Amino acid sequence: MSRGPSIVLLLAACAGSPEAPGASASDGSTAALTITGSTSTTGTSAEPTTSTSSSDGTTGSNPFIHAPDGGGMKECDLFAQDCPAGKKCAPHSADGDNSWETLKCVDVVPNPAGVGEPCEVFGPIASGEDTCDVGVMCQFIDWDTSTGTCVAHCAASPGSSDEPLCAPGSFCAITGDGVLNLCLPTCDPLAQDCPNALLCIHDKYDERWVCALDASGDEGQAFDPCLHRDACDPGLHCAEPEFAVECDAMASGCCLPLCDLDLPNTCPGQGQECVAWYPPGYAPPGLEQVGQCALP
Repeated sequence: MSRGPSIVLLLAACAGSPEAPGASASDGSTAALTITGSTSTTGTSAEPTTSTSSSDGTTGSNPFIHAPDGGGMKECDLFAQDCPAGKKCAPHSADGDNSWETLKCVDVVPNPAGVGEPCEVFGPIASGEDTCDVGVMCQFIDWDTSTGTCVAHCAASPGSSDEPLCAPGSFCAITGDGVLNLCLPTCDPLAQDCPNALLCIHDKYDERWVCALDASGDEGQAFDPCLHRDACDPGLHCAEPEFAVECDAMASGCCLPLCDLDLPNTCPGQGQECVAWYPPGYAPPGLEQVGQCALP
């Protein structure tokens, strides 16, 4: 596939080995996130990988959002959207970098864009000023054009923000003290059903498959070397090189196809079979047929 423009929020990069079912990899600097409450940050790099913590105690990398890098006076409440008329409460970088660390009221543009619609950011990427409506912010942003897609903030449950709500097909990820919350899309890895040409990749700390930006560029085809989970074309994942004899044994990872356990074997590698992604009995509902091409 051809190289697209450079992209901001490419945060699926794993610093260590690529993931495989039952295996873990180092992610380098991280920042804590939670699905249902406030959290603290543990990493402040310009493009940190972030981590989600679910209600059952599992954690997961989040390939979409920059973590906050410090405190700051908050002008408004993201759940309450308590700004004056014509304004919205938005995550904002007070120091002008690419990490949101506080909240402020910003102007809502005329005819603002809704969830899933194209959007534009004004000024720095984390300025908080964009063309999205109240309760929505511009994400998946292209560095070169400052354009992206509107993503909804989580909504507070009636009477409480401790159990935030998102539309079906997404989950709520919240950074420290509510500085940033987003309804991030989940997806079907076999259907690769993410919108706007996004990848459907595995969240290696829990069992979600989530949409992420495609960082493969001209590479990312079957048997190409890879470093990160977002570095392979749709329908492929960054696997261990020993899963195929065609892979470079010295590479950190190798792009290999996902496959459907219910279909005939279509794996391209010599001697490869479609093997189950999840151990028996551990597949989430609806993902029982997810497999990967590997040597048995």
